[in-house]
Amino acid sequence: MSTTAVLRSEWIKMRSLRSVAGSLIAVLSVTLAVTLLAFSTVGQSEAAHAGVDPVFGAFYALNFGQIAAISFGATALSAEYLNGALRTSLAAVPRRSLLYAAKIAVVGAPALAVGLVSSFSTFFLGQAFMGRYAIDLGEPGALRAAFGGGIYLALMALLAAGLTVVLRSAVAVLSLLIPFVLIVSFVIGDASSGVAQFLPDKAGQLVLHQNPEGSLGPWGGLAVAAAWAAAALLAGWWAFRRRDA
Repeated sequence: MSTTAVLRSEWIKMRSLRSVAGSLIAVLSVTLAVTLLAFSTVGQSEAAHAGVDPVFGAFYALNFGQIAAISFGATALSAEYLNGALRTSLAAVPRRSLLYAAKIAVVGAPALAVGLVSSFSTFFLGQAFMGRYAIDLGEPGALRAAFGGGIYLALMALLAAGLTVVLRSAVAVLSLLIPFVLIVSFVIGDASSGVAQFLPDKAGQLVLHQNPEGSLGPWGGLAVAAAWAAAALLAGWWAFRRRDA
C-alpha cells in the first residue's frame, strides 16, 4: 500500500472509534468548560491578587485539557491491541515502520489542530469575563503562550501514544501518566525545582508563563517536552518492530 493509502486507512480507523473521537473532542470541550466555570466565577478576584501571572492564568484550563489529550493519545493506539486487530493491520501493511508512522501522524496532526483551537479559544473565552483585568494577544508572552499551549497538548498526546505502544494498554498508560501529571510532578516540583523543570509537563508549561523561571526559557522548556515525546515514540517504534502481533 502507498503511504497515502495507509494514512487514509488509519484516519478512517481512528475516526470510526467513538472512544478515540470522543477523547479528541474532549480536549476542546473540557478546556472550554473549565474556562467558562473558572473565569465566570473567580476570574477577576484571582487576577486582583498581587504577583499573579496574567498570561499563565489565562491558560489555566489547559491543565485539564492535557488529561484529555493524554487520553486521546492512549486510546488512539490501544485499539490495535484489542481482539487481534494488529494482526489484521500488519497483514494489510507488512511494512511496520510505515504503519507506525501513519498511526503517529493521524494522532499528532489532529492533536495539534485541536490543541491550537483549544488554546486560542480558552484565551479569548476567559478574557471575556475579566473586565478591567482582561489582556489581549498583544500582552507580552500571550501570543507565544497561545501557540505554545497548542503544541504542548499535541506533545502530551504523542507522549501517551508512544508509551501505549510500549505497554500495549491504554489503562496502563493512563494509570501512569495522569497521576504523574496531577500528583508526582507537583511533589517533585516542591522538593526540587531544578529537577522539576525537566519533567515533561513542567517543562512544556514554561511556554505558558509570561516570564518563566529557571534556565530553560519558554521554548527551551517546550523542546524538553518534545524530547520526552520523541523518546516515547522511539521506544514505541522499537517495540512495534520487534514484538510479535
